[in-house]
Amino acid sequence: MTLDVNTSNTEAFKKAFHTMEEAFPYAKKMYQSDALQAAAKVMEDVDGMKFLYQYADRFDAAGLFEGGPWAEPSKLEPRLVSGSLMASGMTSIVEILSELRMVSIAKGNHEHETVTKEKAKDFLDSVMALNIDILFPEETEAARIEGKGKEKNRAEKLFHFLAEELSLTSIATTLIKEIDGLVAQRPIMVKRTVSMIKDAEQLLNNPINAQDKKAIKKYVQALSGSAKLCKEVKEPCDYRKRLKDATDKELKEEAKAFAKSMHETGLVSDHHVVLVRYFNREKKDLLPIALGLSKKGIAHLDEHFDTVSGLIKVAIHPPMRQSLYGLALLLERGVLSSNPVIPGLRRLIELDLQPDIRKLLLNSINPNEGITANDILVAGVISVLGQPLGIGQGMNPTCQTARGISLWSLHAPGHLLELIPRAARDGDVDVMFEGQMIHSKNLREGLVDDLHEELDPVSLVLVPHMDRIYGELVRRAGFRGDDVHKWVNPAFYGNWVNNGFSSALDPITGSVTDFSGFVRLFYSTHHPELNEGHELIYPNPVGIFITNSFGHLLGLHAVSIQRVAKDPDGEYRIYMYNPNNDSSQIWGQGIEPSVSGHGEIAGESSLPFHQFVARLYAFHYNPYEQGDAYAVDKEEVEKVEKLARESWGEKYTWVDL
Repeated sequence: MTLDVNTSNTEAFKKAFHTMEEAFPYAKKMYQSDALQAAAKVMEDVDGMKFLYQYADRFDAAGLFEGGPWAEPSKLEPRLVSGSLMASGMTSIVEILSELRMVSIAKGNHEHETVTKEKAKDFLDSVMALNIDILFPEETEAARIEGKGKEKNRAEKLFHFLAEELSLTSIATTLIKEIDGLVAQRPIMVKRTVSMIKDAEQLLNNPINAQDKKAIKKYVQALSGSAKLCKEVKEPCDYRKRLKDATDKELKEEAKAFAKSMHETGLVSDHHVVLVRYFNREKKDLLPIALGLSKKGIAHLDEHFDTVSGLIKVAIHPPMRQSLYGLALLLERGVLSSNPVIPGLRRLIELDLQPDIRKLLLNSINPNEGITANDILVAGVISVLGQPLGIGQGMNPTCQTARGISLWSLHAPGHLLELIPRAARDGDVDVMFEGQMIHSKNLREGLVDDLHEELDPVSLVLVPHMDRIYGELVRRAGFRGDDVHKWVNPAFYGNWVNNGFSSALDPITGSVTDFSGFVRLFYSTHHPELNEGHELIYPNPVGIFITNSFGHLLGLHAVSIQRVAKDPDGEYRIYMYNPNNDSSQIWGQGIEPSVSGHGEIAGESSLPFHQFVARLYAFHYNPYEQGDAYAVDKEEVEKVEKLARESWGEKYTWVDL
């Protein structure tokens, strides 16, 4: 087969690559730049990817990746590929060549000592599913006018090559699995989910299996509206007019269809919002059907009908359509019956917001259809109170604050509704720590330098303040000879956190100390058959080691244990709230947190008890609700320790007492 490539470009690459290949091991890095620049030239050609692929099985041995993040393919993460592909300089070139290497491994052209053929295929399937917008680029006027940069052009050529070499069917299946995992967690922020669904829609014209096609159509219809009347008119304004001419029977069927789709997917259509607003004005008796409420939800709606009707007028608008789902769940939870909630919500409607907060909230929606910043804030509060486990940290290292907002919305909505006005109106939040009041307005630094603003409205308002306070608490509790979270968490989250605390890491040396004792203590305070039957009352903020799909340590992370219970198969599992809302969790060693199928409540993820403990490094407990640590089976402790030592434990020194 003749390749459409520029001969001078290919000859230059051959020469540069051969020189690097023949160089002594210590000198290979000296020739990397020449080889990469020559490869970049080849990538400009029509069949450039196909030409370079012929050398992919030799890239590693030649030293092309030596000394960089791509040197060990087992540590690469699919989610980081997109950013690297769009980076300037040689980063995007190396990333493309790394993908070609993975294709070579996946197709069995050569073997790699740390990546199997199957793992390489899984990696590439995930990369393609997460970047399907590159494979199927938008054909909009904006895209045509703005054109494409060289990085985008190269990325598109790479993905067209991947599509030729790999099956589109597997991409569709992976993509659907990714979307299924995301919607199962019912996140408040659904931009990523919506984007993936719109990209998946383009696969409908490809040869994919019937089951995947059905799943894609279900999600597409959840966004566009699957009800009969809304299919007749596309624009919300025309839909509003159509509703006026509909019969009561038609309206009921319309309401049932929308409610069913919303509760099945956690996604809301603009047309659904138009329908609910219309019912709120003209057909109030149909609101329970449109919201898909149970008997409990209907009872709370009847009890607080005037308040709910007012909230719909203020906060339920197409640009904030997801708050409609939050409202339905808020009623199901009966949150409005908590005394501080209704006054707290009313206060927010006319709260005098600080100018920077007003601007921040208005910039968070697109388009702004005459909606006020207060409307947006109230909509955000409705979502948070309705979906406490749907709060996400976004692209910020603020898992601690997200965890706090979730806890307060679950167990202390009145407290949360006090914090929000302080931040939004006063520009200050205060926390008492060991007899001293800490004010966020007096603090400059938190744990995050530049807040990524793709967050729900409540987080946009609260996170900067709470993050600075958390950072200050960490600083004040430092150098005490113990893990700072022992003091920080009870002060930050409140009296819901137990004062008993244990860590697997020695704060002075950083080594793992008496791990078996650590494991026994957790079992004796948390396992239902070993802690004398004491149930978890409030979420327990714990620290875990995050590992990648190969079990390699990535860092530390904050999650909350929501409950410990038997799953439908009778196995004890730990159900947790993970602020990163990330369904694609593969932590290596067969440890894969599940978000559905094992008794999870929407927003939870779970693991078998021993697997969770194998990634645990710090937890709180009640010393008065502790069973006998010696009663924990030795085999169970050894099983946990083996998993720990052979994953994150490889990065630590272990000290046995």
